[in-house]
Amino acid sequence: MRTALLLLMVATTALACVDPAYRRSKREVLLSRSKRRWVLSTIELTEEDKGPFPKEISQMYNDQLGKVASHLFKISGSGVTEEPLGVFSINENNGTVYAHKPVDREQKSCFHIKFDILDKNTGEKLDKELSFDVEIKDINDNPPKFLNSRINEKIKESVEEGLLPVRLQAMDPDQPNSPNSTMEFSLLSQTPLDPKIELELIDNRTAQLKYSGCFDYDKAKKYIIIAQVQDKGKPPLSSTASITLNVLDTNTHLPTFKETQYFAEVNEMEVKEGILRVKVEDKDTPRTPGWQAKYSFISGNEDGNYKIETDPKTNEGIFSIVKGRDFERTTEHKIQIQVENVEPLFYCKKNPGPAPKPNTANITITVIDVNDPPTFDKDKTNVHQKEEDPPGKTVFVSKVTDVDSDIANIRFQLLDDPAGWMKIDPKTGIVTTKQKMDRESPLVVDNVYTILVGAIDDGKPPATGTGTVYIHLKDINDNKPTLLNGSMTYCTNMDSIPVRVQDLDDNPFSGPFSFAFDDSDNKQKEYWQLDPNFGEESALSMKKSLALGNYSIPLVIEDQQNMKNRQTLSVVVCECGAMNNCLKQSSSLNVGGAAIGLIIGSLLLFLLLLLVFVCICGKQFDPIPIVDGGNQSLIKYNEEGGSSECKAEPSMFLTTTTTNNIAVTDGQDTLQPGMPAYTTEEINLYNTYQHNYEDEIGINQGRINGNGMYDYDTWTNKMGMYIGTYRHSRYNLQVNQHISEHLQRKLQMLSSGQGEDVEYQPHEYAYEGQGSRSQSLDQLSLGNLDDLQFLNDLGPKFKTLGGICQQATEQNIHF
Repeated sequence: MRTALLLLMVATTALACVDPAYRRSKREVLLSRSKRRWVLSTIELTEEDKGPFPKEISQMYNDQLGKVASHLFKISGSGVTEEPLGVFSINENNGTVYAHKPVDREQKSCFHIKFDILDKNTGEKLDKELSFDVEIKDINDNPPKFLNSRINEKIKESVEEGLLPVRLQAMDPDQPNSPNSTMEFSLLSQTPLDPKIELELIDNRTAQLKYSGCFDYDKAKKYIIIAQVQDKGKPPLSSTASITLNVLDTNTHLPTFKETQYFAEVNEMEVKEGILRVKVEDKDTPRTPGWQAKYSFISGNEDGNYKIETDPKTNEGIFSIVKGRDFERTTEHKIQIQVENVEPLFYCKKNPGPAPKPNTANITITVIDVNDPPTFDKDKTNVHQKEEDPPGKTVFVSKVTDVDSDIANIRFQLLDDPAGWMKIDPKTGIVTTKQKMDRESPLVVDNVYTILVGAIDDGKPPATGTGTVYIHLKDINDNKPTLLNGSMTYCTNMDSIPVRVQDLDDNPFSGPFSFAFDDSDNKQKEYWQLDPNFGEESALSMKKSLALGNYSIPLVIEDQQNMKNRQTLSVVVCECGAMNNCLKQSSSLNVGGAAIGLIIGSLLLFLLLLLVFVCICGKQFDPIPIVDGGNQSLIKYNEEGGSSECKAEPSMFLTTTTTNNIAVTDGQDTLQPGMPAYTTEEINLYNTYQHNYEDEIGINQGRINGNGMYDYDTWTNKMGMYIGTYRHSRYNLQVNQHISEHLQRKLQMLSSGQGEDVEYQPHEYAYEGQGSRSQSLDQLSLGNLDDLQFLNDLGPKFKTLGGICQQATEQNIHF
C-alpha cells in the first residue's frame, strides 16, 4: 500500500513538471493548506540564461520567524541535492534563492524544489515543508532536422502521376506545441525542372514528394531536389535535405521493323527452321523487358504451318516452317506479322495524341513444286494376330494415293521388319507372314510387333511414303513353366529355400503354378517337402536331417492350363557362414578321377591278397555280412557267381588266441627268430598297407589345383589319407581287425611249427634267382615314378567317375 502511494506521489510530481496549470493549482493548494504562512515570489528561469551568476531569482518568507530567536532556511531537490547539482541555492538567513549557471531545457525542463524553515538552536521544523516546481522557459535554440538528410531513390519512368515513393520526416527538440517546434516544409530547388515536383504535407513532422506530368528517360535520367524544414520560433531556424531521383527506363517506345516486306522460297512439303530473319529497332534500353521483342501473326497462319521466335541476343524474329505446304493447293502464300515488347507499353496521358499501335510487316512465301511421295490412307494401322499361327496369313493391305505419279507404277517394300517374319508383294503391297510369330520374342514390346511399309513412286528423284503397322499378338500357351534357378544351396541353419518359377506366357497361361515331386516311389517325400504346393512360388524344406552333399530332386511344375514341365532341382546341403555361403559340404576331400582310380585299384589289390590268405588257410570262408552304410551308398550289382572256391575253414574269425612270435615296436611289426623262410614282401604286405597309409593321414590335406583335381605331388599323401579314412567304416573296421588277428596267429604257428596241421606250406613265387622285383611294399613311393601330371587331364568322363566315387566315399565316412 505504501509502495502504491509513493508511486502515485512520484507520478503526480512528474505530471506537475509537464503541465504548468497543474503546477499552479498544486502550489495554490499548498499555500492554502499552510494558511499562507509561506510567502514565495514567482521563480522564473529562462534556458541558456547568460547571467551574471549567481543570479537572484526569488525570495522566501514564513510568518513563523518571530516565534524563535534564530532560524534557518533550507532548500533541497532537483538542482540542489539531486542531479543536476549546483543549479540553485538559498541564503539560510534571509531566504533569498539564487541560480548559479545556465540550464538547457532540452536536457532538464522542470525542477522540483523543497523548502524548509528550522529552529537554528534545536533544528526542529517550524512549519510544514513547501514543494515547488520550477519550469524552464524555452527559447528557440534548436533548428528542426530531417531524419535522413540525403535520400537516393529509384523511380520507374512509367510511374503514375501523383505521389512519389519518397517521404521526408523531421523533428525539433524545442518545447512541443510551441512556435519553436512547429515546422514548415518547402522545396528550395529542382534540377531539371520538368516534370514539376512538389511537397505534400502529411502531418507536422512528415511530407511526401508528388509530381505532375511525365518522366522521360531519354530527356533526364536523374533529378536533384533540395528540401527545407523551418520552425516558427523567433528567430526561425531551419535545415535542408538533398533528394536524388534515378529514373529507370521502361517500355515507352514500340519496336519497329526495318523493312515492311520480306520474301522467301520453300520446297513443297518442306519443313525448315530459320528460313527467314526479320529485324527491328527499339529505342528502349537493350536487354530489358521494355526492349525485348515479341512477334505474333496477324493473318496467314491459320493452319499452323509457321512459327516465329525471338533471338534473345539480336532481338530478330526467326521465321520457320513447321508444317509443309502442298504445291497443288497453293504456290504463293502471304503472311502478316506484328511486333511488340515483352513489357507492356507505357504511354503518358499528358502526351499529345493517341497511343501508338504495334508495327507490322508482310512475308511472302513461294512454294516450289517437288515430287510428292505416295501417301498411305492411314499413317498408323493397328492389326491383331495370334502368335504361332502358320505362315502365309495376310497381315496388312497397303492403300496409297499419289498426286504426282501413277498408282500402277508404285512399288512396295518392307523398310523395317526386325525379326524377319514378314514378306510383301512389291506390286500390291500386301504383307503376309513367312514365319511363325512369337509373342515372347524380345522384338515384341508390350505384345506389339512393329513393321514399317514403304511405297516408292517413279518420280525423279523417287519419293517414298511410309506407313507404320502395329501387329498386336494374342498369346497362346506355348511356354512351359521353368525354374528360375536350377541349382541352389541349402544351409543347415535354414528352415527352407524358395522354389521360384517363370513362365514367358501371359495370364491365363502362366501362374499360379502347382508344385509336386516327380517321384513314383515317393522316396523324395520321405526327405523333402514342398509348401505351398500351389501359387506363384513354393518353398522346399527337409523333413529330416540329411548328410551334407549334393542332391537331385525331380519336380513337376504345372501352369493354369495344365501344361507340365519336369525339371530337376540340384540342391547342395552344406554348413554355411554368416552370409549363407558354403563353408563345408562334407568331411571328405575332392579328388580327381585319376586319383580315385588309383585308390580303387589299391583297394582291389588289398581284397585280392585277402582272398589269397583265406584260401591258403584251407578252411571254408564265410564272408562277413556287409551292412548298408545308408542312403545313396555304393551297391553291388550284376553278381553272376561267388568268389573263387576256397575250402579253408573260417578259423581266422573264430580263433582268439595269440602268440608272441610277432612283436610291435613303434607301430611296426617285426619277425621273431625262427620264422619260416617266407619273403619279407609276403609277411609285411598287410602291415605295409596299414602303416604306410596311417602315416600319410593329415599330410597336405585339402590342396587342390586350379581345375579342381589333386596335384600329383599331393596325391601320394591323399591316397593314404583316403585309405585310412575309409578303413574307419563299419565294414573295413570288422574285416581289418579279423585279418590282423588271423595273420598274426597263422604266422606264429607257421614259424614255430606248432598248432594245427596245414595243407599248404609257404612257397616263394616269381623267384628266378633274384629277389622279387617289387622289393618290399614299404619302399613303394609314387614319388619315385615318372611324371604323372597326365592324371590331372584325363577328361570329363574320368572326372564324372571321380565325382560318383567321391560321393560314395562321403556316404561311408558319415556312418
